[in-house]
This record gives sequence, C-alpha cells and structure tokens, in this order.
Amino acid sequence: MVDITQKQNTHRTAVAQAIVKVGSQDTITTIKENKVPKGDVFAMSKAAGFLGLKKTPELLPDCHPLPIEFAGIDYEIDGLNIIVKVTVKTFYKTGVEVEAMHGASVVALNMYDMLKPIDKAIEIHQIKLLQKTGGKSDINYS
Repeated sequence: MVDITQKQNTHRTAVAQAIVKVGSQDTITTIKENKVPKGDVFAMSKAAGFLGLKKTPELLPDCHPLPIEFAGIDYEIDGLNIIVKVTVKTFYKTGVEVEAMHGASVVALNMYDMLKPIDKAIEIHQIKLLQKTGGKSDINYS
C-alpha cells in the first residue's frame, strides 16, 4: 500500500453513482409496491451497500482500512433507470472514493440479484465517481 504516514487528516467526502436499468415499467411498479419475491429491494440493497463499502479494504489490496464516519445511500427513479447515489465521509489521511464506488457497485449487484427472477433485461450502468472533497483536490464530475 502507498505510505500515508506523513499525510494529515482532513475531512473527506465522496459521492458515487450506479444506474440500474430495468426492462419494463412493470418491474418499477413491483419494486414500488414492495412485491418483489425476494423482499424489499431498496432496503436490502442499502444494507448490502453498507456492508460492501465497509469491506472495501478486505477485497481491494491497495485500499487502506479507514474509519467511515458517515455513509448514505439514496435512490431516484427516472423512467426505467434506478439511480443509486452513495455518499461516504471520513476524517482521515486518505480519501473514500473507492469505498463509495464499491458501495454503489454492491447496491447495483444486489438489485440485479433480487430482480433477475422477474426481469431478464436488467443492466448495470455508469458506476462512477460524481464528487470528492478533501485532501489535495476537490473534484465535481456531475
């Protein structure tokens, strides 16, 4: 791993996104009405996302273990797209961009897993970093 022992702690935030595209409006309706056979898609996917972002350093060898002091997962439905936004905050020596993107990825994969029995046309799109603050640079991609 990169040596961060000489870096200073700063407030760091990252916002990442994933888009889950479903195949029909019926799938969106089934999600909204909480009638998906595997359970509440939004609640289960949020829990999976929290687990994923917390386990990032266990799965990606160059990521430092760090304190996650806030994590938020929000959803927006736009037509057949479910837009997932994951926000992660810490006060530490290194950023939380990978944790946010990993969390968004896990949310999207969990949604895929829960919805595949009812919709064979699900796709995952645009896992990307939207914003980061703290450290040497602030970046806003959105």
